Amino acid sequence: MARTGKNTWALFLLLLAGVVIGGFIGHLTKNISGLWWLDYGKVFGLSKPVVLDIGVIVLTFGFTIKITIASIIGIVIAAFIYRKI
Repeated sequence: MARTGKNTWALFLLLLAGVVIGGFIGHLTKNISGLWWLDYGKVFGLSKPVVLDIGVIVLTFGFTIKITIASIIGIVIAAFIYRKI
């Protein structure tokens, strides 16, 4: 596997930060009349957690993610910042 010189962990962390900050901004702007659309999105994942009971150990699995317009904008900005680094 050839190395391109850029760190994939940096890309991962920037994209994660873009999603988190974008989601936070979308949540903050959901009650503002001109910016409500930033919080528009869809929730994906398991609506009810899956429980695995094997007697001694009980494992509960659950995962949901909310993709909003603001988080998509955050991902695009993070990718742009990564290209400029």
